Amino acid sequence: MNLNKAVSIQSDRGARRLAKSLLLLGISIGYFMVLLDTTIVSVALPAIRDDLGGGVNGLQWVVNAYTIVFAALLLSMGALADKWGAKRVYLIGLVLFLIASALMAAAPSLGILISLRAVLGAGGAALTPASLALIARAFPDPAERARALGIWAAVTGIAMAAGPVVGGFLVDSIGWRSIFLLNVPLALVSLVATSRLIGETDRRPNRSFDAGGQLTALAAIAAVSFALMEGETYGWSSPAILASFGAALAGAILFAILETKAKDPLLPLAMFRNRAVSAGMLAGMAINVGLSGILFLLPLYDQQFRGLSAHSAGLALLPMMIPLAFNPILTGRLVGRIGARLPMTAGFALAGIGALAQAWPEETGPASAFAGLLLIGFGVSLTIPSLMAAVLASVPKEQTGTASGALNASRQLGATLGVAILGSILSGSASFMGGMRASLLVVTVLLFGGSLLSFAFIPGKKN
Repeated sequence: MNLNKAVSIQSDRGARRLAKSLLLLGISIGYFMVLLDTTIVSVALPAIRDDLGGGVNGLQWVVNAYTIVFAALLLSMGALADKWGAKRVYLIGLVLFLIASALMAAAPSLGILISLRAVLGAGGAALTPASLALIARAFPDPAERARALGIWAAVTGIAMAAGPVVGGFLVDSIGWRSIFLLNVPLALVSLVATSRLIGETDRRPNRSFDAGGQLTALAAIAAVSFALMEGETYGWSSPAILASFGAALAGAILFAILETKAKDPLLPLAMFRNRAVSAGMLAGMAINVGLSGILFLLPLYDQQFRGLSAHSAGLALLPMMIPLAFNPILTGRLVGRIGARLPMTAGFALAGIGALAQAWPEETGPASAFAGLLLIGFGVSLTIPSLMAAVLASVPKEQTGTASGALNASRQLGATLGVAILGSILSGSASFMGGMRASLLVVTVLLFGGSLLSFAFIPGKKN
C-alpha cells in the first residue's frame, strides 16, 4: 500500500511538472508572438509596397500603427490585469492577436492593413503584463519562478533573431501575407494551454482606472507620430502638422496634470525624482530609436539597392540579431559583478560605432558593414539588460511592476519615434542613399548621447 501511495504521489508530481511546463510554453509563445511582430515585418515592407502601394510614408504607418498602440496601452493593460484578472486580459489579448493576424493576411488595401496592425498592438499590450502576472501565479516558489522568468525572458532574443530570417523566408517562398498567418497556430496553442492549465489571478475590482491618463497618452503619442511621419507630405509649416505638434504638447501636459491627481495613476510621476529612473527612461527610448530605425532602414536598402531577396535581406541582419539571442545572459552576470553603468555606457558606444559603420556601405565595403552589425547587436544586448537592472534597482520593491511597465512603454515609444524620425529624413532627402546616411548619422549621435547619459546618471556597483 505504501509503495502504491508513493508511486501515486510521484505520478501526481510528474503530472504537475508537465502541466507547468506546458503552461510556461503557452505563455512564452504568446510573448514570442508579440516580439516577433516587431521585427518580422521589416523584411516584408518592400513586398507590401509592391502589392498594396504606398511609399516610405505608408510603410512607416505599417510599422508604427503596431508600436503606437502598444506603447500607449501598455501601462493601462497592467492596471486592467490587476482589476479584471490577468488570465482574462491575457486571453482577450490572444483573441485580438489571432483575429487581427488572420485578417491582415487577407487585407485588400494598405489602409485596412494599417488599421489591423493597430488592433494587433492592442493585443500585444494586453499580453505582455498579463503574462508576467500569470507566471507569478503559476510559480509561487521564488527559485522556480526565477527559472521560469529566465526562460520567458530568453524568448526575447530568440524572437528578435528569428523575425527577419523567418519573415524573409516566408515572403520569398509563400508571400508577405504568410508572415501574419504564422501567428494563428501559435495563438491557438497559447490559447488552449492558458485557458486550461491555470486559474484566474487575484482581482482588485475596486481599483480605479485612469481613463483620462490613458486617453491623453494615446492622443499625445498618436499626434506626434502623425506630425513626424506626415510632415514631408503636408509640409512642416502646414496647419495640419502644426496642429498635430500642438495637440501632442497639449496631450503631454494634460497627461502630467491628470497623473498628479489620479487615485491610481498609470504613471506615478514622483518616481521620476530619482535621476537614475529618469535617465533610464530616456536611455530606453534612445536605444529603441536606434534599433527600430536601423531595422526599418537596412532591409529597404538591402532589397532596393543591393537587389537582395527578402530571405537574403533577413539573413544579412543575422550578425546584429544573433548577439541579441545569447548576450543578455552574459550581460546579466556582468551587471551582477560590476553594476549597470559601465555595460550601459559601453553598449551605447558600441551601437553608435556600429551605426556609423553602416552609413557609407558602398565606400567601406561588406566587411565593415558586417562588423558594424555585430557591434550594434552586442551594443544593444549590453544596454537593455543593464538598463532594466538599473531602473528596477532604483525604485522601491512595491514600484518595480510600475517601473518595468513604464520602461517598456518608453522603449516602445522610442521604437515609434525611431521609424517616424528616420522615415521622415528618408522621405525628405533627394536620394535614398543620402537619406539613409543622414538617418544613420542622427542615430549615431543619439547613441553616443545615450552613452554619456548612462555614464553621468546611472549608478555604479554599490559596495
